Amino acid sequence: MIHIVGGGLAGSEAAWQAASRGVRVVLHEMRPVRPTAVHKTDRLAELVCSNSFRGDKLDNAVGLLKEEMRRLGSLVMRAADANRVPAGAALAVDREGFSQAITDAISAHPSISIVREEVERLPDDPSMYPLVVATGPLTSDALSAAIAAFVGGEHLYFYDAISPIVLADSIDMTRIFRASRWDRSLGDVRRGGPSGPPDASDGDYLNCPMTKEEYDRFWDALVTAESATVHDFDKERFFEGCLPIEVMAHRGHDTLRFGPMKPVGLVDPRTDRPSYAVVQLRQDNIAGDHYSLVGFQTQLKWGEQARVLKLIPGLEQAEFVRFGMVHRNTYVNGPRVLRDTWQTRRRADLLFAGQMSGVEGYVESAASGLMAGRNAAALALGGTPRVAPRTTAIGALAHYVSHADPGHYQPTNITFGIIAPPDEAAPRRTRDRKTAIAERALRELDAWMDEEKFVRSAGLQPG
Repeated sequence: MIHIVGGGLAGSEAAWQAASRGVRVVLHEMRPVRPTAVHKTDRLAELVCSNSFRGDKLDNAVGLLKEEMRRLGSLVMRAADANRVPAGAALAVDREGFSQAITDAISAHPSISIVREEVERLPDDPSMYPLVVATGPLTSDALSAAIAAFVGGEHLYFYDAISPIVLADSIDMTRIFRASRWDRSLGDVRRGGPSGPPDASDGDYLNCPMTKEEYDRFWDALVTAESATVHDFDKERFFEGCLPIEVMAHRGHDTLRFGPMKPVGLVDPRTDRPSYAVVQLRQDNIAGDHYSLVGFQTQLKWGEQARVLKLIPGLEQAEFVRFGMVHRNTYVNGPRVLRDTWQTRRRADLLFAGQMSGVEGYVESAASGLMAGRNAAALALGGTPRVAPRTTAIGALAHYVSHADPGHYQPTNITFGIIAPPDEAAPRRTRDRKTAIAERALRELDAWMDEEKFVRSAGLQPG
């Protein structure tokens, strides 16, 4: 038997993987006994930030990681694919359908028991090990203190902010256009205005175009808006891939135009040219009645959010289903604490997974849980934990977390830059080179999986 603390993406995936190997699992989840500031339900794997799992093509590192996870039998990827909503080349999900699918699958598995309780410390009872800690960025204060004591140093942290969601019926469709970036059919996009709203077949995103004057007015309001109070705000450190829009705006007048509001690849059909800036809205559920503001993480006070965001064309009468908010993400210094098997260096039967382990992103968190669950199961069965090849995305992620510079460590997304480089014969063109890396990764992952199947078929535990 193994125990897993935390029923988020990583914990749910770890439980599924271990149970699929015939190991009994006790999954401890503190909600709803102990709620958090951002979770709204008691469902497992609830998405509290974006509903996007990012790119889904093999020439994108996170797309490669997703495909590897699919081949490894990922529950998270199965649920995500089944609850997909339109998002261009990205994979986005209906957040309620996704978390319900995960909850249903875990609850129905005969080898998994869910215990709704807060775990306040690392257990002394040897029968609680192997133990996977996958408590995520909102780990309770008591358990955070216990983990900090175990790893022998202070936790690192960064602040994270989530994007607002608006009601679709409150969006003025006459002021926007529907398109995906670089959509080749944009020349034929049916226009909004008096003739009707944008047609749903024209692209996966709603786009709110801005003139220079509209952008200037929005920027001025944003940089002077009042932020919500944050503890230790003077020491805040945001993950660079998830900066609040007001933090980006303070870096320069045009920073947003080169970030979430970039107009490149989005032609306004009313003018047949790109706008000065564009705010994109992404469908947030299958029903299509909720849309999230893409890349608009924010820590502004809610009243200020309503005032500033209603300056965006098309959102003048917006009704907010959820305002953005800020919360602290807690994680350990992976290179000091973890092995590439997601085991801790100090104690082999204690594993970390998810954002607590020092990865960033939904997919990366689930991937770490996938491997931690497999390796915890191996320990429970008397086997040896395994590491996927560094030439794969899932193996490269584990290597980076456990071998990066500990003096300057920050949570990371998967990138091609951390995957073992190809040989000199690889194509020189960037896209072709990425494709070659992805094809090699999948070949070597398949071979690694075949090796495991052979060992298991011989009645042995992988080692």
